[in-house]
Amino acid sequence: MTRPTPNTWLHLDATQLAHEHRSGARSVVDTIAACCARSQRLQPRWNAFLALDCERALARAHTLEHAATRGRLHGVPIAVKANLAVEGLESSCASRLLVGWRAPYTATAVARLEAEGAVVIGTTNMDEYAMGSSGESSAFGPTRNPWDEARAPGGSSSGSAAAVAGHLVPLALGTDTGGSVRQPAAWCGLAGFKPTWGRISRYGLVAYASSLDCVAPLARSMRDLDLALDIMAGPDARDATCSPTALHESVPFKDLQGLVLGVPHEWRAALTDGPSRAAFEACVEAARAAGARIVELSLPLTRHAVSCYYLLATVEAASNLARFDGLRYGVRAAAHSSSLAASIAASRTQGFGAEVKRRIVLGTYALSAGHAEAWHTHAAKVRTLVCREFDEAWSACDALLGPTTPFPAIRLGERSNDPLSLYACDALTTPVSLAGLPAAALRTPLVEHEGGQLPTGAQVVTPHGADRLALRIAEVLETQLGTQALLSPAAEVQA
Repeated sequence: MTRPTPNTWLHLDATQLAHEHRSGARSVVDTIAACCARSQRLQPRWNAFLALDCERALARAHTLEHAATRGRLHGVPIAVKANLAVEGLESSCASRLLVGWRAPYTATAVARLEAEGAVVIGTTNMDEYAMGSSGESSAFGPTRNPWDEARAPGGSSSGSAAAVAGHLVPLALGTDTGGSVRQPAAWCGLAGFKPTWGRISRYGLVAYASSLDCVAPLARSMRDLDLALDIMAGPDARDATCSPTALHESVPFKDLQGLVLGVPHEWRAALTDGPSRAAFEACVEAARAAGARIVELSLPLTRHAVSCYYLLATVEAASNLARFDGLRYGVRAAAHSSSLAASIAASRTQGFGAEVKRRIVLGTYALSAGHAEAWHTHAAKVRTLVCREFDEAWSACDALLGPTTPFPAIRLGERSNDPLSLYACDALTTPVSLAGLPAAALRTPLVEHEGGQLPTGAQVVTPHGADRLALRIAEVLETQLGTQALLSPAAEVQA
């Protein structure tokens, strides 16, 4: 049998690649060796990885090459965001405070992918502790967008998005707290999926905001996302918040006949870029052409979502990051005083970046005496109202269709000195996160923007537990739009 050349894996999705490995048509060792060589060669261009361990990956590839049992991801190279534990790999959360920390165990989501034959080649760059919307707040330099290296790939799962868009791996894990997978998917021309909160175990994830964090995959096809979800979902005795409810089976469908899709007026109005608005309208027309009935509805609390999200998330972050003090976790700084307080203050001052400090201070203030009732309690009430608003929407439609971001990828440094304008990038993703709903990010047509063509995206949001329905609708829409085969220019970049 004549085997394909090693680099022909570049255009395959994870499902196709695994099939070729299982059948023996392609060598796992050749694929992993080519993947590692490409990732090492292109690392200086995109800064997608924080830790590459090709020796570990190749050793596992040799084991898989001769394995009697071949799983659904047999020999597929994957990348994992640096806030997820992978035994033996550095998981620094892109923070100087955790430089050199190697996980002594593996996160449940990662372990389940590995059990099906996936090969982790490294941990990816990210906004420090998942706090950011552009991929620029990493302590180890910004990630660059493979579509345009002068632009941000989106955050906080920037490195995972760049790794998939750059054809370094076909599948990567990120996390989505307020849009950190859906937004990079839109800016990098990828498919992304935020599951129902609690659907995938968070064991082994360094928490940012526990009531919002979701482990979430990025890929170049909806079927890869569906496969990853099927593998990772399910109860976990080590995560008390993980849902015991089984993932609903869903039969693929070719059109949207009989489905009602709601398009919120406020989400449409949030689009500030003309070409992005046109791309989204093309998505709406594609849904109509596929047989869906489109209804206009209103979600007025959308305008409060960013404010509500940043209050609740920063409060939880201030609590979750308290353990990174240079004593229990993190690199200890040389204090100028012998006191414990001085040592902790010095460690956190030197170890945390500006964005992390900003959010810790905001969260601590919102919980402080005299302010908790006015800020945190009020934000929690608004969150409840947001959940109720979505519940009411389901009486009028089966799913919601909306844009993912108000505009295409921004230039690196464009909003670095204006945090509030950067937070505005999350206006369309945070409402879904507050309600804990599943959302599939799909690709819409490329748009002309500042002299070049850039990707954009839309999201399909469904009720709690209807994860697969979101993926099925998104798959039909991408097929109707012709964007399911969208490849970044990086596909032609030779390693």
